[in-house]
Amino acid sequence: MQIHFIAIGGSAMHNLALALHHKGYTITGSDDVIFEPSKTRLANKGLLPDTFGWFPEEVHTDLDAVILGMHAKADNPELLKAQELGVTIYSYPEFLYEQSKNKTRVVIGGSHGKTTITSMILHVLNYHDRPVDYMVGAQLDGFDRMVHLTDENDFIVLEGDEYLSSPIDRRPKFHLYRPNIALLSGIAWDHINVFPTFENYVDQFRIFVDSIVKGGSITYNIEDLEVQKVVEASENSIRKLPYQTPEYRVEDGETLLETPEGPMPIEVFGKHNLNNLAGAKWICQNMGVDEDDFYESIASFKGASKRLEKIAEGKTSVAYKDFAHSPSKVAATTKAVKEQYPDRTLIACLELHTYSSFNPEFLKEYKGALDAADVAVVFYLPESVAIKKLAAVSPEQISSAFERNDLQIHTDAAAFKDYVFDQDFENSVLLLMSSGNYGGLDLEEVKERIAS
Repeated sequence: MQIHFIAIGGSAMHNLALALHHKGYTITGSDDVIFEPSKTRLANKGLLPDTFGWFPEEVHTDLDAVILGMHAKADNPELLKAQELGVTIYSYPEFLYEQSKNKTRVVIGGSHGKTTITSMILHVLNYHDRPVDYMVGAQLDGFDRMVHLTDENDFIVLEGDEYLSSPIDRRPKFHLYRPNIALLSGIAWDHINVFPTFENYVDQFRIFVDSIVKGGSITYNIEDLEVQKVVEASENSIRKLPYQTPEYRVEDGETLLETPEGPMPIEVFGKHNLNNLAGAKWICQNMGVDEDDFYESIASFKGASKRLEKIAEGKTSVAYKDFAHSPSKVAATTKAVKEQYPDRTLIACLELHTYSSFNPEFLKEYKGALDAADVAVVFYLPESVAIKKLAAVSPEQISSAFERNDLQIHTDAAAFKDYVFDQDFENSVLLLMSSGNYGGLDLEEVKERIAS
């Protein structure tokens, strides 16, 4: 097949392009800007566009399909050409469904935890040499790409994102996969720019549960009341399989998971990750992995990239970075680190970076999110607010939302860097949380500081 990608440089899009190239398809693509690591990874396979920009002449009737990325606009000249010529146009999730409609589709959904759970499942299957197709939102040890597609594998494991499919398809991605086996980990309001009310956001998960193929199953986190309500109210003819956090304990900085064979040390930590592990276990069992084999393999799982990732460690200090940015994720991550290191000073630094986090109403959702930290810091750049064409957010609004009197707030990148490097990291944990880059903070310098 001959496929053209509009906006090939995106994290998801370039991985799909690489997967289809690996499968033997002829791939072309365009984009107006491509950052690392996408740029190098595409170049290594000969898929990097010669020139950045949009070129309608790249779209022609010999193409089998065009795949449209979310980064493109609805008036993209290549898209308009494809529409004019009648070339088949797919969004990213539509094309994944086309590639997997004859497979057993396993879809992991939820406001939080879905990348980690998907990664756990793939780690277990890879450990036991069980080949599957997959799409996951993070780079994993032992995997060349974040997307893998074949003609022969029976299963495909998909991370089910609730964000929109494309500029011309405003449906959430996970509505399009029609899972046979599904998981729902949690519901906590996110993407306020797309789902302006909590009820509207919850509706997307109701649609997801109702999209499960008749006779399929939903494994769901019964500890999340919204998840429980959505799943148990569904009249879809599916099996409903609840899960909850397993028993565990922390001793001397090591997390021990209770198993039928006794306590087992594991690499990941925090209640939310143990809850994720329980969900992954049931999905693996639904895919034919027995309990003993799951425990054997999950013991070596170290986590997905950017998810509670240890970046440096000294004699009495350690640093983690995490993708956490929504209120529920920030709270869970902060609590997890404090639980793992109860006798160390936890310095938690959160960068407000997303559209939602600058909305005055949504800001209130952060109440208590940093309470587990001994030192709580919020960093944001006023220019980021301006770029998003939002009303200015004041430090007073931030302080009021978090309801923490000793909250430290920084609005200048240089001052934030100075603050971080002025800390005495003796007997401490530095936790950096953001989906951005902390105002250009050099993490290599942070690593050297902690290690020394």
